[in-house]
Amino acid sequence: MIIQNLHKNSIEKRSEKREKKFFSKAILSFFFLFFSFFLNAQDSIPASVDIAEKNNIEFQQYFFSALSDKATFNYQKAIESLEKCNRILPNNKAVLFELSKNYEKLGRNPEALTYIDFALEIEPANVWMLEHKVFILRKLANFEDAIIAQQKIAATYPKKKQLLVFLHLQNNDVNSAKKVLAELKDAKLLTARLRSIEKKINTRKTTETPPKKLTENLDAKSLFEKEKSYNNLKILLDKLATNNDTDLLKYSELGLTLFPAQPFVYLMNGKAFNNNKEYKKALETLQNGIDFVIDNNEIEAKFYLEMSKAYQGLNNVKKANSYKNRAEKILK
Repeated sequence: MIIQNLHKNSIEKRSEKREKKFFSKAILSFFFLFFSFFLNAQDSIPASVDIAEKNNIEFQQYFFSALSDKATFNYQKAIESLEKCNRILPNNKAVLFELSKNYEKLGRNPEALTYIDFALEIEPANVWMLEHKVFILRKLANFEDAIIAQQKIAATYPKKKQLLVFLHLQNNDVNSAKKVLAELKDAKLLTARLRSIEKKINTRKTTETPPKKLTENLDAKSLFEKEKSYNNLKILLDKLATNNDTDLLKYSELGLTLFPAQPFVYLMNGKAFNNNKEYKKALETLQNGIDFVIDNNEIEAKFYLEMSKAYQGLNNVKKANSYKNRAEKILK
């Protein structure tokens, strides 16, 4: 009996040892597998995080480098940095917008238009991008598309409908310009500048007869009388401006009613007022006309010089020097 009990106890002890050994092995195996998985995870996650972080750092470096280059007028170098950004993170609207800006600065307007269109596909209602697109389209003389883009802006910001007047006039659509002017008037958004343009447009039918004085420059005047085209008017105004003829004011006033979107006519009208020492009127017409100047440095500089003369006549030396400096900067 005693022997049997001893044998039984011996068997139970061996069984307990085997169970403990089994569980020990199982626990060790579990920890080994868990630790292996943890090590593998630690190897893979940081690798992907490191790559993403590296790309993000490089993207920021190239992007800010591009902004710096643009600020120092190195537009081609800015484009190169932005293209690297585009490879790291394709179709980023900020990058596409900046690419468009830099191509525009280089005068490569078709490329500028392409990139701003890409950016607008991502965010179609972005006002800053739409305004940039309008600016490019005006430089390309694509006024119809510029009007469409500006209408989108005006739908959200009614005050920005004001630019539509100039765009319609540049598109030789006086009736549409008059319609927008009426809408702005109803909304009490008509500025002094636009009221002046409205007045010129509304009086165009009653002022198409030329001035009676036909003494000097008879050939140019006769030519304009026979055919009131812009080219004939430009020839006449050029001659009158050279001679400082008093008829410059009369014919430039007539020209504003016939061709309200031609900046040269505003320039000659401003010059005539300056010659007559009517400096406030000179500033008014020059400020109206400069909105029609697009991508023409020479005529823009001439506007600033006439503005400088007007401010000089008004004894505003600070502004006179400011506009003179603008003109000199453009002509350098």
